[in-house]
Amino acid sequence: MHVLALQYAPKWHDKAGSHEIVEAMVAAANAPEGSLVVLPEMSDSGWTMDTEAATRGDSLGWAADCARRWRMSVQIGFARRVDRAPGHANATAIVHPDGRIGPIYEKMHPFGFTDEPRFYAAGAEIVLDRVGKFGIAPSICYDLRFPELHRLATAGGAEVLSIIANWPTARIEHWRALVIARAIENQAFVIAVNRVGSDPTHDYGGRSMLVSPLGEVLAEGGDESTALQAEFDHAQLSDYRVRFPALADRRSDLLDGERISRISDTATRV
Repeated sequence: MHVLALQYAPKWHDKAGSHEIVEAMVAAANAPEGSLVVLPEMSDSGWTMDTEAATRGDSLGWAADCARRWRMSVQIGFARRVDRAPGHANATAIVHPDGRIGPIYEKMHPFGFTDEPRFYAAGAEIVLDRVGKFGIAPSICYDLRFPELHRLATAGGAEVLSIIANWPTARIEHWRALVIARAIENQAFVIAVNRVGSDPTHDYGGRSMLVSPLGEVLAEGGDESTALQAEFDHAQLSDYRVRFPALADRRSDLLDGERISRISDTATRV
């Protein structure tokens, strides 16, 4: 599978302007038909708490039109209205070359360090889509800090973890370390696409990455707009998981927390 990861600065609250950036980058990249194109979190509005601006227009419809014209799959980040408080969700989905929209993933961990949980509801479902031979589990930004999400996705069949973000420059080294860790511990390819530039509240660090199941960095961006490309080899992934069967040694029973021994207030002291 050929992957094209687009690192750019979305136009603030300007979806048409952001779409122009993406379409120009895809045209310049000259990626083959059948590629998977991955865009950052809230790909065409920027990461905004203005839910009216974030949900204005038809982001998914534009992505479906692009996917059909390019004959590629497109993972887009977008906001959508939902029927639970506070009424919106930060979401992502893969749109396929026939225009079909895959299962929509909603960010499970709105960023509590900010006001995001006041404006966007937490998602409740890990989703798995498929491009070619690969099972792909999407997630969004702050989700990267929660390894159990990605572990469960892998247990459910994920072979590629596709993480889209608006990750600030201030913590960009955390981004890099966690992306590589998610690849190694899950023996999965990782697509990690961050934006660059700034908005009214944050500066963003880029450093998008394409990483192999062994933790090898196949391509990495700096802090400027760039298009990263790499080939993901399904046979290589399958062979590695067989040769080094760490996933077979998982203790899924530990996830329930029942095996944690706690020191009580009356514990014997020595």
